[in-house]
Amino acid sequence: MMCDQAEKLRRRLQDVTIPVHGKTIAVVSGKGGVGKSNVALNFSLELLNRGKKVLLLDLDVGMGNIDILLGLSSEKTIVDLFTGHLSIHDIIESGPRGLAYIAAGSGLDHFLTLDAAEKESFFLQYEELITLYDYIVFDIGAGATEDSLSFVVASDECIVVTTPEPTSITDAYSMIKHIVIYRPDMPISVIMNRAKSAKSGEQALSRFQRVIKQFLNTEIQKLGILPDDKTVSDAVIRQIPFILLNEKSHISRAVKGIVDDYLMEKSNLSKKASASFVQRLKLLMLGR
Repeated sequence: MMCDQAEKLRRRLQDVTIPVHGKTIAVVSGKGGVGKSNVALNFSLELLNRGKKVLLLDLDVGMGNIDILLGLSSEKTIVDLFTGHLSIHDIIESGPRGLAYIAAGSGLDHFLTLDAAEKESFFLQYEELITLYDYIVFDIGAGATEDSLSFVVASDECIVVTTPEPTSITDAYSMIKHIVIYRPDMPISVIMNRAKSAKSGEQALSRFQRVIKQFLNTEIQKLGILPDDKTVSDAVIRQIPFILLNEKSHISRAVKGIVDDYLMEKSNLSKKASASFVQRLKLLMLGR
């Protein structure tokens, strides 16, 4: 039943095209505690440092911590978009280096239970945002829920954050399996976080890549390796993004390298028209 439903959605998604627009990136993990939010935040800050217009949107409602990692207290959150009758522009906060971000808040447990008018309001306002930013980065809650999968599968691309620990690898595999059921053509990249060494991280990432290819028949891209660096815990305690706390630390240099490779790869790809995030999200919801 699920496979039949997924096949119908895939056919719909392939038929919808629009001109090129800003990229929507979903940053996900199979489980909590692998450093996903920290990666999403510092990746976004480095994109910003390269002159890109970036909006970081924390969608881990109830468990979000982007504002905490920034050491800021957000006056408004994504929840206010629906319960406070505010526009999406009203809830965008400003972080370091002018980073635009939207905090997660709490109280909005199920996006899919919003009424048609609330959903349509979100769709219309998001279409505005996509013309204002080069990248909109979603920090998605850990695990695969119905709500989170809708946002992931509708995104232009997905970055999976995992660690070399067996449980993290297993959960990351499960997450990717859920994604490819609904969208086998989803561009998926992987960041191996907290590697003890570059060599061990590379080995773990290569093994993971082979497993995904063998059992899911899906190619995933190696985005990079992040070292197990004490700078991260220091940054969390001080509530300063590690790339700002110490840009010369091992992990900060690694993030800069990942962004270098990411931007170089994107510049070498031909820009093809594709379905927008909102169009895909609508189709996913209508298909359920």
